[in-house]
Amino acid sequence: MRAGFVALAGRPNAGKSTLLNRIVGEKLAITSPKAQTTRDRVVGIRTDAESQMVLLDTPGLLDPDYELHERMRRTAQRALEDADVIIHLQDAARGAPEPLHQLAGLDRPPRAPVLVALNQIDRLGPAEREALRAQCPDAIQCSALDGTGIDDLLEAVRAQLPMTQLLYPEDELSTLPVRFFAAELIRETALDQLEEEIPYSIACVIEEFRETRTPVYIRATLFVERDSQKRILIGANGSRIKALGSAARAKIESLIGAAVFLDLWVKVEPNWRRKPHVLDRLGYRLPGRN
Repeated sequence: MRAGFVALAGRPNAGKSTLLNRIVGEKLAITSPKAQTTRDRVVGIRTDAESQMVLLDTPGLLDPDYELHERMRRTAQRALEDADVIIHLQDAARGAPEPLHQLAGLDRPPRAPVLVALNQIDRLGPAEREALRAQCPDAIQCSALDGTGIDDLLEAVRAQLPMTQLLYPEDELSTLPVRFFAAELIRETALDQLEEEIPYSIACVIEEFRETRTPVYIRATLFVERDSQKRILIGANGSRIKALGSAARAKIESLIGAAVFLDLWVKVEPNWRRKPHVLDRLGYRLPGRN
């Protein structure tokens, strides 16, 4: 059958995580209207009768402002190197995208074939879609939100995949551990509930994950950069962190199909986004480093 790695790449807020979830059929990647939601490479697996696609959702391609951004960019670049096929996803309202290697800061185009997909066409009228088709005749128009054009996109990807054996068992949905997704769901909840710059200053680390207990016990620490952010995150009499924990717990319970006791803590780690050794400790490592 055809099988291989498919990288989803593009600018922030192009809809890569929504597309991953749509293709896999499960909510694996967290989504938010806020930019820079994806920080790590999220892996989802779709297996059907004809193919297996190992999808790599990558951080949005942007010019780095600090060390965390640099590591996010390197993570995306590494996914482009590893891919057998690349989907260059662009918000359709932006028109034709620039060449991917320029956007990704690469010296040359990737070795893998690049399929351009213009997403969020559900927001465009018929005349706008026709104009876009004339401007980008080779691009696939799609909507990760409502599913329009996704079958065409999958067929185009499938045709480019190498002939090989299954890379992973056919019932597997991801290569990442459950604790990774638990941390991401907590961070997604923070993105949903907090305003302004605070969500971008939050990192989540799962300190303890006991699946043998009933309910499942999860102890997680939310790291922020300033004492003022910690006070906002905790809220008056702990009201904010309780609300965040309750919403995050419900998401994790839906993911694992079991009751969860979520024990949330908040710590201050000044300027953690700019410190390489702290980023290593929080799990934001450079590609290739353990």
